[in-house]
Amino acid sequence: MHQLTPTQSASPSTCLAAAVQVDADYVRYRLEEAGTALLMLPATGYSTRLRTGALTVVHTALEAYGWNDARLRPSPPDAARISRMDEALGWIARIPHDRYVLRRIVGARALVSPTTERHLYPWRRLGALLGADHKAVQRWHAQGIALIVASLNAEA
Repeated sequence: MHQLTPTQSASPSTCLAAAVQVDADYVRYRLEEAGTALLMLPATGYSTRLRTGALTVVHTALEAYGWNDARLRPSPPDAARISRMDEALGWIARIPHDRYVLRRIVGARALVSPTTERHLYPWRRLGALLGADHKAVQRWHAQGIALIVASLNAEA
């Protein structure tokens, strides 16, 4: 992942206010940080899943514990990281609507597992999903990042 330099701040609004040029590495880093924070959020709350009325019954005390492996989840992100996540994921909307494939590629590639720190969608898997060569997907991703960088730098 891209390390922030002392001239770059944690939030792009202050980065843009200071008239610092945003580069592709910074945008990639922020999108991957946002994707990691998104996957760290707890999956609780209201859902549209069908719910059953049957209760799971524990038949004996021996069946109460140890049958299911505990699922390790990272701690939820703090409020500042969620704010940075919202801002960075909003950058994807800077890619024009007619380039929706670039939006999908940039959004999918931003998802990084918080436990393994690996991309959920490697290049070859994205290529298989889109029916394209993985090298073409890499070029399209670079084009999407370039559109975001140009939009952010034009705003500064």
